[in-house]
Amino acid sequence: MDRINAHPLGDEPTEQRDRFARLALGDRGTRASLDEVGITFDGDGGTVFYFHGGGYAFGSPRTHERIGRAFAQRTGFQVVVPKYPLAPEHCWPAQLEAALVATQSVEGPIVLAGDSAGGHLALVTALELGRLGKQVAGLVLFSPNTDRSGMSMTRERNNPSDPMVDDDEDLALARQCFEGMPKNHRHVSPLLDELSLLPPVHIEVGEGEVLLGDSLLLAERARASGCNVNLHVDPEGLHMGQLWAPWWPVASKSLDRAAAFAVNAVD
Repeated sequence: MDRINAHPLGDEPTEQRDRFARLALGDRGTRASLDEVGITFDGDGGTVFYFHGGGYAFGSPRTHERIGRAFAQRTGFQVVVPKYPLAPEHCWPAQLEAALVATQSVEGPIVLAGDSAGGHLALVTALELGRLGKQVAGLVLFSPNTDRSGMSMTRERNNPSDPMVDDDEDLALARQCFEGMPKNHRHVSPLLDELSLLPPVHIEVGEGEVLLGDSLLLAERARASGCNVNLHVDPEGLHMGQLWAPWWPVASKSLDRAAAFAVNAVD
């Protein structure tokens, strides 16, 4: 909490990218460049694509390198943390197009995963792949954005308890990425999409998060559509808390559960 509070993100994209990199990486944050191509951890038996969070405006494969390494160590699979275009320089659907190109270039079973906006990207990509008839083995979501249409009751209620997400700022980032798109578009609010297209889903979210309702509603509606959903609501969980593994036990246990799900999904 002290580290998060000491690294306010600011308002401008360049400032946000630099400050988030320093939050995630400390002094190494200056090494997180915008022209990196992504990070791949070798393995076999399956492939995990991990999409980094950051409101589609900041974050990078480098800031989420530890999470990718944690999945590789826990699963033995190949893990890819791909680069995708960031807003406002690149608006939607540039992010989805990059994700589809990356995921369709790999043979064998795949698991899609991500946190926050990266969770949204993993979710929308899984739905689009379902429409294309490509089978995804599983979907791992850490505190994903799932709805912009106003159904969640925790976006306002949990504002005081969430040190990482402010609802007004989150909505401003969404407007920046989804410029001109209606809030009920299936890509903006995948909660409203055809969720029967989803593979088995594992969701991790903190009890005090602004995006708690996004996860609860997704689990409820996906189950109603016939989807197999694991939902873990952690009373100690933080938004993007998985960044703090291996030092924070809550984060390590979250990654343990997610990786075990991924292995079972591929098996």
